[in-house]
Amino acid sequence: MCTVCGCGDAKLVESEAHEHVHTRPDGTTFTHHHDHGHEHAHAHDHHAHRHDTVDYGGGLAGVHVPGMSQERVIKIERDILSKNDAHAADNRRAFARDHIFALNFVSSPGSGKTSLLVRTIKDLAGRVAISVIEGDQQTSNDAERIRATGAPALQINTGKGCHLDAHMVGHAVETLAPAPGSTLFIENVGNLVCPAAFDLGEAHKVVVLSVTEGEDKPLKYPDMFAAADLMLLNKSDLLPHLDFDVSACLANALRVNPRLRTLIVSARTGEGMAAFYAWIEASARAAHP
Repeated sequence: MCTVCGCGDAKLVESEAHEHVHTRPDGTTFTHHHDHGHEHAHAHDHHAHRHDTVDYGGGLAGVHVPGMSQERVIKIERDILSKNDAHAADNRRAFARDHIFALNFVSSPGSGKTSLLVRTIKDLAGRVAISVIEGDQQTSNDAERIRATGAPALQINTGKGCHLDAHMVGHAVETLAPAPGSTLFIENVGNLVCPAAFDLGEAHKVVVLSVTEGEDKPLKYPDMFAAADLMLLNKSDLLPHLDFDVSACLANALRVNPRLRTLIVSARTGEGMAAFYAWIEASARAAHP
């Protein structure tokens, strides 16, 4: 359920939904909601149409939830984000106390996030202690790939949820117990919309974009690129086989976020990865001198 991207069920959004987090013996974590609400409105709002595009605008209430007023949606979104920000602040204090450097990796599905993390863990073995929280709607496939490197990993299955939130991550950190002074990778659910709005307490968001996705992704999903501090343009080894304009892609990303750091990498060949590792180590030192 998430009103931020408009994918939530109206009845569930309207209710006083309670989230529960459970950890199985194998370390896999899953969440579910208890819906205690029984009333919802049936009035429908009307939205302006511009040519052949329906534009709900930006920010709060820039969504359509059938049967609910925009005012009610705004209140629910503010409540959700306010509660999330409080949990994120708790996570950030815990990370600061234990000198844990946390990175939130966000992208579309299939961008190569997990492959990139696997290569990073292997290449930094002996230099950086890394643990991983994996977010997916179902399966523990990615966490198993991470564990095969020797790094500790915990899977969060969100069910119908389209992103991780700070409450889920806080519980996962308690279970995973990353070592003080270590680095924590959080691989978010594949989605370029909702994860932009949900602070997890991380030091930086790292957005991973594949060269197979198109140069205009930063313009189509600007909130994610505006929220990120680093963009990794992955799968550069495929560029000889694609009609992809790297310069246009980088220009679009910087148009959205002029402060965005960009690196061109390949998790398969290792191209550009040394620069990414240098960024991790320098950023970790800056975060916890």
